[in-house]
Amino acid sequence: MKVTPVEAGRFKLDGGAMFGVVPKRMWNKLNPADDENMCSWTMRSILIEFGDRKILVDTGIGFKQGEKFRSHFYPHGRELDESLRELLITPEEITDVFITHFHFDHVGGALLKDEQGIITPTFPNATYWSNQLHYEWAVNPNPREAASFLPENFLPLKDLGVLKFIDVQKDDLEWMGGIEVRTIYGHTEGQMILLIPVKPDEKLVYCADLIPSSWHIRLPYIMAYDMRPMVTLEEKIRLLGECVSDNHTLFFEHDPFTISSKVHKDERGRFQPIYPTTETN
Repeated sequence: MKVTPVEAGRFKLDGGAMFGVVPKRMWNKLNPADDENMCSWTMRSILIEFGDRKILVDTGIGFKQGEKFRSHFYPHGRELDESLRELLITPEEITDVFITHFHFDHVGGALLKDEQGIITPTFPNATYWSNQLHYEWAVNPNPREAASFLPENFLPLKDLGVLKFIDVQKDDLEWMGGIEVRTIYGHTEGQMILLIPVKPDEKLVYCADLIPSSWHIRLPYIMAYDMRPMVTLEEKIRLLGECVSDNHTLFFEHDPFTISSKVHKDERGRFQPIYPTTETN
């Protein structure tokens, strides 16, 4: 099984929202904010290849939204289509698109809109994957989270007949190619993360927004965006414990510098990242 990071662009979010209760004097040393308190973050997809499958996980913001929307988030950097071209991968080759959840920075690139306003799948031969629980949550969002769910990003997937649902189970669910799906509930209802078997005794965990960056390995670092922060804390403790005991590697969707890392416990029993792979461009 081959896994390849695929950058889907960068954008800016409020530093306080991303770091939650952690004081700015601490987090600003990690990812310095601009004059508007905004920090730059990566939208990092991953391409999983095995057999005849080419699975893309998450798709970034995309291009459907207008300039007013985009001006709030300052999108910049290498976009998803450019990154795939550099890998010599065409949209037609993608067989599956796994969407961890329907927030705009994870699903916006799943669909295209032409000058006549016609919406089509970005990956015309792909099956798109979500789950029924999260879909219904996104269709009828709570007021606090509603701005993150843009109907044009996901409703057409079902209308066009390309969206399929994965069963929501309490335990990890084996999906395809030995990839396991874990459904979690702290950040949003029914977010899914992937445990990808890269070696017989090792998994790569696509963390999505459970642990969006290597800095969020530290237990108090929980985003203010999370609907249930104490549930996020429990989910992090479970996953990080598994990473230490089973030697898993975490893959970070939003870290502007670090693609992946192992985890260890320091002398005080705190989870800490180990940085083997960094991104410099």
